[in-house]
Amino acid sequence: MKNHFTKDDILRMVKEENVRYIRLQFTDLLGVIKNVEVPVSQLDKALDNKLMFDGSSIEGFVRIEESDMYLYPDLDTWLIFPWETEHGKVARLICDIYMPDGTPFEGDPRGILKKVLAEANAMGFTAMNVGPEPEFFLLKLDEHGNPTMEVNDKGGYFDLAPLDLGENCRREIVLTLESMGFEIEASHHEVAIGQHEIDFKYSDAVTAADNIMTFKLVVKTIARKYGLHATFMPKPIFGINGSGMHCHQSLFKGKENAFYDENDELGLSKTAKHYLAGILAHARGFAAITNPTVNSYKRLVPGYEAPCYVAWSAKNRSPLVRIPASRGLSTRIEVRNPDPACNPYLALAVMLKAGLDGIKNELPLQDAVNRNIYVMNEAEREKAGIHSLPASLKEAVEELLADDVMRSALGEHALTHFVEAKLIEWDMFRTAVHEWERDQYLTTY
Repeated sequence: MKNHFTKDDILRMVKEENVRYIRLQFTDLLGVIKNVEVPVSQLDKALDNKLMFDGSSIEGFVRIEESDMYLYPDLDTWLIFPWETEHGKVARLICDIYMPDGTPFEGDPRGILKKVLAEANAMGFTAMNVGPEPEFFLLKLDEHGNPTMEVNDKGGYFDLAPLDLGENCRREIVLTLESMGFEIEASHHEVAIGQHEIDFKYSDAVTAADNIMTFKLVVKTIARKYGLHATFMPKPIFGINGSGMHCHQSLFKGKENAFYDENDELGLSKTAKHYLAGILAHARGFAAITNPTVNSYKRLVPGYEAPCYVAWSAKNRSPLVRIPASRGLSTRIEVRNPDPACNPYLALAVMLKAGLDGIKNELPLQDAVNRNIYVMNEAEREKAGIHSLPASLKEAVEELLADDVMRSALGEHALTHFVEAKLIEWDMFRTAVHEWERDQYLTTY
């Protein structure tokens, strides 16, 4: 889904399609999409990188005394939304954030990913290809339009109607995405009731992260039309599977997949093995970014198909990293712990940085684990050198702070603001009194 538009192309399409408003979009540090909406009369100014906004009002950006920032639209992200308002169509441009002196803002998540990609480029890699698999739940709304905890169906993995009442909604999501240029590879009901997955074709890392943000917006918009609430919360319901966002990834040198070696028993090159070793070495360090909420760690527990152990396999699905069967240009690794609450720009940046560290330092790859790790006891796991992912957001933040490679991926500005926000989140959770506690203790004591 990569187009190449000029300023003249965009001005022409605005006239042809009756576009009245432009959303200048970007993502805050916590992965929430933000936009400055301007009338079409301001488009020239926006395309000349002259539109300013107040960065002090955005989570994790800057203090009030240094608030002026500029939006630099990426023209290749031009997209006209397929839904019309009574006042005409709305289009969007995804923007990079710049300081008044013309330098990139170091806390811009999209800029952070581009910085790590530049490092990969300097090492001879022309692209990081990413195929994301975001899962979500569809929940019913109450009479006031607020989400309930009632799922929209009783379907299971790959089920069809009438069990899967979300099918029509999911079909419209797919058709809408296709009309916006997405190439959809699969769309199906997931394992849990009310849970769905739509997979779109891989693309370069920045486009993949842009696509994830657009995907979330479309899913929520169409779900609302069907009287449903779409949530990307990792574990909304106890006792059933949570939602993940597995990330298939590979590095390319021109048209050649740097992860493939036809002479290797598994078809994996030395580059792929070192990259994978880097992912495993830094998995505990990047968990706070790929799994960024208190709720994320309710998903990463044994028994619900989510990985909680740092290991890899070409055969089973319990480890952190799986090697899908395709080879040749499709050779890739699938990192299975990220969840859809993460900021995709930061998540891809830290995973790439981890992999590059493995390549640079030629980290040795530990043996594959082809047994089901969930049935191994602690002693067996220890003997096999299998560590656990962090068990809580607090532990994950501590691991992030202890990992110099992950710290450098984010840069001091983003790291400081991210950690500050997450420690506040943890403290709010830690000091809140939960329903479970009342159920356990209210009548006993």
